[in-house]
Amino acid sequence: MFRRTLIGLLATTAATVSLVAGVPAQQAQADVGVAVVTLTYSDARAGEFKSAVASGVAVWNASVTNVRIQKAAAGARADITVIADDGWPRATLGPVRPGGSATVWMGRQAVNDGYSVVRIAAHELGHSLGLPDIKPGPCSSLMSGSTGGVSCTNTNPNASERSRVQNLYAGAATPASNRIVVDD
Repeated sequence: MFRRTLIGLLATTAATVSLVAGVPAQQAQADVGVAVVTLTYSDARAGEFKSAVASGVAVWNASVTNVRIQKAAAGARADITVIADDGWPRATLGPVRPGGSATVWMGRQAVNDGYSVVRIAAHELGHSLGLPDIKPGPCSSLMSGSTGGVSCTNTNPNASERSRVQNLYAGAATPASNRIVVDD
């Protein structure tokens, strides 16, 4: 009886601490001992997309726990370089690692066609984290990209996409493909 009560009390305490911290108990327990990989990005060439890129970074930082993306210090080398251009959005397919090199092109063509700028940023960063396109796909899949439709504004990766990134950054390094993925 005492043992069962103690186990129940410990479980309740863990759940309460996790809820107070804003993290579900299951997630907090699963992340214990997992090293966090920190990647840096540069938006020095991102032009008018700097805010959208920061929002896309925030999406990923809120969605996964073992990889963090942060802005590189001015003049410092970055793992991910974001560039504004007039083409279609595209990115280097990762997973990029610290000291690695990936590029995200925030293409104005898709923006001019009416696609969500933050969705584009989060989608292209997803490529840098190792996710391929899921086409055709529903709006609920961030990696469905343009097949989600112009009216799709979902910026959040679904459970499968989050899990894939978690797995790519857990344990042994998975080499990046260094392929460029064009999202048309």
